[in-house]
Amino acid sequence: MDVALDPTLGCGQAHRWRKDGDTWRGVLGNNAVELVQKDTGFECRGCSEERIKRYFRSEDDLSAIMEEISGRDAYIARLATACPGLRILRQDVWECTATYILATNANVKRIAKMVESVCDMYGTDLGGARSFPTPKQILDGCGSIGECRLGYREGRFVEFAEKVEDGTYDLGSLECLDYEDCVRELKKINGIGPKVADCVAIFAYGHLEAFPVDARISRSMRDVYNIEGSYEDVSSAGRRIFGRYAGYAQELLYHSFSISL
Repeated sequence: MDVALDPTLGCGQAHRWRKDGDTWRGVLGNNAVELVQKDTGFECRGCSEERIKRYFRSEDDLSAIMEEISGRDAYIARLATACPGLRILRQDVWECTATYILATNANVKRIAKMVESVCDMYGTDLGGARSFPTPKQILDGCGSIGECRLGYREGRFVEFAEKVEDGTYDLGSLECLDYEDCVRELKKINGIGPKVADCVAIFAYGHLEAFPVDARISRSMRDVYNIEGSYEDVSSAGRRIFGRYAGYAQELLYHSFSISL
């Protein structure tokens, strides 16, 4: 499987990976996982081959995807050449949605700090790491949620856990929906606006046409493509330009801020 760990795990898709020397350490479900890049792929310790292949979307034909989006745009073609092996991750639906509810109006460092505080407070001890907590674990200890320093996100985070736990929000039911309907349903959840809905749609539900727009992407779309306007204006332009794999183009644009062409 063609995977470049550094851009894939370091570009803000997921927030529980840390690099220590040559080793990426993170948590998948109840498994503390270590990944090391090799010339022919990567070495994985801590979880099954099936689990890690699913996480890295091994079914995606990366060369075909890059060829398709490169054929649609010369700038993306340059980014794809400069960053081979960047993949979109397939994240747990509950964890991804809860994490992105915390991600509103926060930078990557702040998001990671909030997520880790929640895991440290409520997650299952895995021996040197903690799992992302279940809704019940959060609710059982929500009297101490203030110690996690989530700010105004605290109330909507606990509310989300409550409504997932009692079945008001059936996250599994969204898996059968197309992109437009998935985003529409996600935006009904308190704390989820257009950007968070797009992030969850692509990273949890696998809608690769989603094109989340943050400050970096907004700047790229303005400077490279002369596109500005509302969130929907810019996001829909990204989907129109890059097509069914717009999400991969978005990740390349996001990562381009850390590389020199």
